[in-house]
Amino acid sequence: MDRRFFMKGSAALSAAGASPLFPTAALAADEMLIGSIHDLSGGLDIYGKPMVDCLTLAIEEQNAAGGLLGRELRLMSYDPQSNMQLYTQFAQQASLKDKVAVLHGGITSASREVIRPVLGRNKTLYFYNTQYEGGVCDRNTFCTGVTPAQTVAKLVPHAMKKWGKKVYVVAADYNYGQITSQWVKKYVQENGGSVASIDFFPLDVTNFGPTISKIEAARPDMVVSALVGGSHISFYRQWAAAGLNKKIPLASTTFAGGNEHIVLSAAECDGFLLSYNYFQNLETPENKAFKERFYKRFGKDYPNITELAMGSYQGFKLWAEGVKKAGTLEIGKVIDALESGISIAGPSGKVSIDPATHHCVLNVSIAEVRNKQLNIVETFQQQAPLDTSAVCDLKKNPRDNKQYVIKV
Repeated sequence: MDRRFFMKGSAALSAAGASPLFPTAALAADEMLIGSIHDLSGGLDIYGKPMVDCLTLAIEEQNAAGGLLGRELRLMSYDPQSNMQLYTQFAQQASLKDKVAVLHGGITSASREVIRPVLGRNKTLYFYNTQYEGGVCDRNTFCTGVTPAQTVAKLVPHAMKKWGKKVYVVAADYNYGQITSQWVKKYVQENGGSVASIDFFPLDVTNFGPTISKIEAARPDMVVSALVGGSHISFYRQWAAAGLNKKIPLASTTFAGGNEHIVLSAAECDGFLLSYNYFQNLETPENKAFKERFYKRFGKDYPNITELAMGSYQGFKLWAEGVKKAGTLEIGKVIDALESGISIAGPSGKVSIDPATHHCVLNVSIAEVRNKQLNIVETFQQQAPLDTSAVCDLKKNPRDNKQYVIKV
């Protein structure tokens, strides 16, 4: 899968225009540049490549509809190779040298927090289209992915009702895993349960044997995983090899975001529970039409359209609606337009920007992994970003510019 995604990602870059790792083609005078900083190599490329594919499709669709403000759009895609220094370098290049109209990018919270201040200083609008731990409050930034109050709040009670009240948490050792694990603990306790332990792992860890032994000894009713990246797939393989996937069920806030259910065998991950805004088997007219367009563009053998990929698609569509309403690329007027109640009928359902937080109100579903498919079992309509709205009100405090660590 990695090689095929690389080929498709490379083709998308060629079609889109250029990568800063290669000489940049001459820019037509009336072209509008759209920046993308997503990992196309390195440990997080399992997320980045599908995100760029969806962003590519969104831009091509906009061009087919006449572009924006009478101008053709071109994607400028930068590959930071999962390197924070390159994220900073490319954010600077995109805003000051290439002068992109907007930048869509970042996967981890760490990458977002090195991009965000650069774009703020350089007055370049930023869209972060990835699920994350919540709390970013910045008028120059729009966060279109789901937050814990939208997904973890639904996943944990559902799983506890199904499996039991004693929970063991494993998570990636950075902002997302650390903060999300606290949300898991909050919802476990609110639903009458207890957390046996929370274990954190750097993104490059591949040996989970000692922790698996600890989990087996703790005898929880279930495990909740907030593991991230290609290396952490090893946990699920080792978990199955130890036979624990047949004894202790697992729910995850991150699994399948990088198509892990395609990489693993069905026997290794059947029965896992997940919660996201988007699953590709949503039965709506908008999603059916989207999939037809997507598979026509990228091939019928494309393995699965991920939550993060859809976030990039819908994030671009929201930005484009803001530009059309503003009638200009002037950043203040585009932000005003986006804060006016912009919404789209996306493949995942209605998606609206919450003016006070610059986050989204959207649908959330719970799905079960079965035979390499993500089968929806329950859907919750129009979930608000209640975690971030508890600490952020950009209508009252438009100069706020930080990520709050929300007290859980």
